[in-house]
Amino acid sequence: MLTTLARRLSGLPSLLFALLALALALPVLAVLGSWLQWSGESASILREMAATVLPDYALTTLGLCLMVAVGVTVLGLATAALVTLFDFPGRGVFEWLLLLPLAMPAYVVAYAYTDFLQFSGPLQVALREALGLQGRLWPDVRSVWGAALVFTLSLYPYVYLLARTALVERASGLMEAARLLGAPLSRRIREIALPLARPAVAAGVALALMETLADFGVSSYFGIQTFTAGIYKAWLSMDNRIAAAQLATVLLAVVVVLLQLEQRAQKRMRFNQGRGSRQGSTEAQPVQLKGMRRMLAWTLCSLPVLLGFVLPVLIMLRAFLGETTEMPWERFGQWAWTSLRLGVVTAVLAVGVALALAFSVRTRGDRLSQGAIQLVGLGYAIPGAVVVVGLLLPVGWIQQTWPASSAGAWITATALGLIWAYLVRFCAVALQSVQSGYARIPASLDDSARMLGVTGWGLMRRVHAPLLKRTTLAAMLLVFVDVMKELPATMVLRPFNSDTLAVVAYQLARDERLGEAALPSLALVLVGLIPVMLLSRTLRQTKG
Repeated sequence: MLTTLARRLSGLPSLLFALLALALALPVLAVLGSWLQWSGESASILREMAATVLPDYALTTLGLCLMVAVGVTVLGLATAALVTLFDFPGRGVFEWLLLLPLAMPAYVVAYAYTDFLQFSGPLQVALREALGLQGRLWPDVRSVWGAALVFTLSLYPYVYLLARTALVERASGLMEAARLLGAPLSRRIREIALPLARPAVAAGVALALMETLADFGVSSYFGIQTFTAGIYKAWLSMDNRIAAAQLATVLLAVVVVLLQLEQRAQKRMRFNQGRGSRQGSTEAQPVQLKGMRRMLAWTLCSLPVLLGFVLPVLIMLRAFLGETTEMPWERFGQWAWTSLRLGVVTAVLAVGVALALAFSVRTRGDRLSQGAIQLVGLGYAIPGAVVVVGLLLPVGWIQQTWPASSAGAWITATALGLIWAYLVRFCAVALQSVQSGYARIPASLDDSARMLGVTGWGLMRRVHAPLLKRTTLAAMLLVFVDVMKELPATMVLRPFNSDTLAVVAYQLARDERLGEAALPSLALVLVGLIPVMLLSRTLRQTKG
């Protein structure tokens, strides 16, 4: 299939790459261009929102981000340090178990804990009966602190994975050398491990905060007034797309800052790796933990897995098995087929775009190709709310200019607009994977192929394609899983009678029908296990 795809791409000129990248960057450009359409009505709405709800949106979003940043830093760095620098029973198992919360969409965790911890939930009911108490035993989980807990449990693997990689590649050998020189453990951690892991932690926190800002399911389900909620309110409730776009620019600016932070941290990680690579030859010996320290390490590694994966799955299974109404299996098949179809189509298209752009950069390396790569790379950091606003703005302008145009119907009444939004968001995932595969192909192979008369896209078809099979398959799987779990863009742009598993799970949970929502939610968890298995396999290979 990859060879066939490469052959079909053989006729694409470089100008088409630029047009393709421009189409993927159109939502961002449309949102930024909204300030050129300043009107008295949008100015009035923005002034009114600034005087009433915008300060609350900003403070809520800021407070949520601060709590999530602290939570993922503490949890991710602590678990990464434990499984990397110390030795205790079950350490090898925890190395991949700690990745399991990545398989849980944050909104599924929110559904599970709301049902379990709310006033009428099984835990509070059992405790009130056992203790003879009345009233609420703890604050409502549908709050900012509850959302921060959900995001921390769902997103800490970003910090864990990057910090673990940094500690394995750079800190372990240096800490062993410091141990041989007589430095105590506390000093080795404080002066070697933590400084070397700081760029990785910063990159992981930036990724977690981008996911938090892009969220719609948790904040909407919990009723939290974040900036994303404000964008949808300006668009849907106040019916002013210009005001919504101008609000989206604020969120977009914050995301761009986080993206720059993540990229700078990644560069520092590569710099530190280059500096410390020669010193990694010292054989690192993890510190043996005994007694209470061993129990504490085991507990600290077990809690994130239990709270972030095992308990939510058990809660959803309990709700599913306790459901008294007949499950709509036929409709579930339709939801699953819609999600599967959208995921497969988007994955194939995203990998095709990634292959074309990556090959163009490798063979030509001109500014046009480099600019296209940078435009496409922004997509994953763009929240779904911004993508939706950015796609519908040009559609509204076309309909106002040419009322007889059917552009609006093609975007909003078919799967075209939804797939477009998916490509805007997830082409960056495929591109990063394909570029990592290209980085492992020596440039000498290209030179040898050219000497034998293989040039142009024949080089891609006959040389690169066979070597990129695993990379492109992994890219397709990652894009497929992301599409299956995507919620905000799907909520707005899906055609009639084409609900996905994510949308149905959200709607049923919002209507307090958790037993029925458990089935699509558990299906999403099973799909989410695919990238987790890929990551755990990669970790085992790296360790080996």
